Amino acid sequence: MGRGKIPIKRIDNTSSRQVTFSKRRKGLLKKAKELAILCDAEVGLIVFSSTGRLYEFSNSSMKSTIARYSRTKEENIQGVNSVVSEVKFWQREVEVLRKQLLNLQLNHRQLLGEELSSLGVEGLQVLENQLEMSLHSIRKKKEQVFTDEIQELNKKGYHVHVENIELQQKFALLTQENKELQKKAQQSKYGNHSTALSNRIAVAIPTADLPENEQVQLQLFQTIHQEKDNQDETPKL
Repeated sequence: MGRGKIPIKRIDNTSSRQVTFSKRRKGLLKKAKELAILCDAEVGLIVFSSTGRLYEFSNSSMKSTIARYSRTKEENIQGVNSVVSEVKFWQREVEVLRKQLLNLQLNHRQLLGEELSSLGVEGLQVLENQLEMSLHSIRKKKEQVFTDEIQELNKKGYHVHVENIELQQKFALLTQENKELQKKAQQSKYGNHSTALSNRIAVAIPTADLPENEQVQLQLFQTIHQEKDNQDETPKL
C-alpha cells in the first residue's frame, strides 16, 4: 500500500517535524546542487531550522552571492523608482498642458465675446487692448498685401505700355513701307502707259507723210517720253 500524501501544514508532533525537516533539507540541498551544475547558475541557499541552526549551500561563495543579490535588488529598486518618477513627471506635464489648453480655450471664447461674466474692469480692459493689437496687426498685413498687389499691377501695366509702343512703331513702319510700295506701283503703271502711248502715236502717224517741222516735233515728243521711261525704270539707291 502506497504512502499517503502529507498535507501542507505545520506538523504538530516535534519528532515527526524534525524527521521531515531533515529529509526535505537534504533533498533541497541536493536539488540546489543539481541546479547549479546542470544550468551553470549561481545558487545560494540559506536555511534556518526551528531551533535556529543554520544550513547553507553556495556553488561559489556565499558572501559574494549575498553581495550580488543586494546589489541587484538595489538596482531593481532604483529602476522601479526611476520608472515611477518618470511616470509622475509625465503626469505632471500632462496636467500642466491640460490647464494651458483650458486657459487658451477660455481666452479664445472671450476674444469672441463669450463668457465675459467672470471678467472685471481690468480684465475687460486687457481684453480690449488685445483686440486692438490684433486689429492693428491685421490691418497692417492687409495694407502690405494691397501695396504688393498694386506694385505688381504697375509692373504689368508698364510692360503692357512698352509693348504697345513697340507695336505702334512696327505699325507705323509697315504703313510707311506700304505707302512706298503703292507709290512705286503707281509710277511703274504710269511709265508703262506713257511708253505704250508713244508707241501708238509712232505707229499711228507715219513720219514720212508729215511736214518736216511736224516730224521734228514728233521725234522730240518721243525722245522726251523715252527718257522719262528710262528714269522711271532706273532703280533708286
